[in-house]
Amino acid sequence: MTMSTDYIRRFGIASAAAVLAFGLAACGDMSGGGEEESGGNGGDAGATEEQTENGGTDMAMDEPFGPACADVPEDGAGSFSGMAEDPVATAASNNPALSTLVEAVTQAELGDTLNGAEDITVFAPANAAFDKIPEEDLNALLEDKDQLTDVLTYHVVEGKQAPSDLEEGSFTSLQGEKVETSGSGEEYTVNGDANVVCGNVQTSNATVYIIDGVLMPQG
Repeated sequence: MTMSTDYIRRFGIASAAAVLAFGLAACGDMSGGGEEESGGNGGDAGATEEQTENGGTDMAMDEPFGPACADVPEDGAGSFSGMAEDPVATAASNNPALSTLVEAVTQAELGDTLNGAEDITVFAPANAAFDKIPEEDLNALLEDKDQLTDVLTYHVVEGKQAPSDLEEGSFTSLQGEKVETSGSGEEYTVNGDANVVCGNVQTSNATVYIIDGVLMPQG
């Protein structure tokens, strides 16, 4: 299936409404009683502890999760904080766990397209995912720009999708076909067999879910 140039162009332009729709709304109650009320604080203390616990859970879900997150550098441009400062193709190029994906993106000349898109989600195959493909087949894929473009753009969907969006998710990829996700908590699969091994990684223009398989479009 040949990717539509008009689709890519539209995909890379996000409206202000879309940006607002996917913005994070801050929720919190900063009010509290004064020292004179401290004597009647027993119930409030319990509520505060509960709020803290729930807030901790919410905060944890905002962080990257998954076993492969341990492979991400702790500091520098390839770390989580470093990746958050760069657009997605640049961020991936600084992460050694994604070096094969970066090679493929370079071969397909998609770096500028991905960097210029706004509010996208990328299901990024880790190096080990590409290792599952026989070397002869992988080399043939890397040498076929049209097919490679179809495969890579199949890994990109519109919008910064939160983990909760993946619980029973169905998304249209940049390539044009559907990508299905399922799961809960910190365990998700994409198209039924690729597992999210490090999820909710933020870049300046994308949310990245590192997966252990390469997704193949059916068209």
